[in-house]
Amino acid sequence: MSNPASRSPGESPTAKQRRVWDRAAPSYDRQIVFLERVQFAGGREWLGDRVRGRVLEVAIGTGRNLPYYPTDVTLTGVELSPAMLDVARRRAADLGRTVDLREGDAERLPCASASFDTVVCALSLCSVPRPAQAIDEMRRVLVPGGRLLLLDHVASTWPPVRAAQWLLERVTVRMAGEYFTRRQLPLVRAAGFTIVEVERLKAGTVERVHAVKPD
Repeated sequence: MSNPASRSPGESPTAKQRRVWDRAAPSYDRQIVFLERVQFAGGREWLGDRVRGRVLEVAIGTGRNLPYYPTDVTLTGVELSPAMLDVARRRAADLGRTVDLREGDAERLPCASASFDTVVCALSLCSVPRPAQAIDEMRRVLVPGGRLLLLDHVASTWPPVRAAQWLLERVTVRMAGEYFTRRQLPLVRAAGFTIVEVERLKAGTVERVHAVKPD
């Protein structure tokens, strides 16, 4: 039997990601709860404390960051998966939050240049096929002086853990396009951002990045 998550002949990496996340949408919230408590504890609060003005969340998923955003910001979310976006819409309605939710690709954001004061991306660049292109797009849509806030799992600073991550990737990249040995910080620097704040946690497997687009 063929694996339903494996890539179909002629399927692009982006199309595969859409299919994988559409399939995951109904159970994603239940599956991520434990990891959020143990691995990523405090990460969403960290993001919410630093946003300002017009906020774009790239790969908003099911909208799990929405409860942590201040009420005085204007929210836009872009998500590749229509099924994940449907869950995000329900969450926004339940919270009474007005959010402009758009279907779109992180590598080609459906947003005007210099139109946001803050861009957030959480637990998503690990599976974007071309993360450098996505970060370039985030830079494009930010105003000069705008903030980039990232939260993700990255390659560990501890060699035994990093080796285990590499082994895990032998399965996760093929199944879901998810990487555990990436690190976004060098890509942020290469895109021309000024680094304001970096935190690494959990044997270096979790990284929070606050950067600014130069004026």
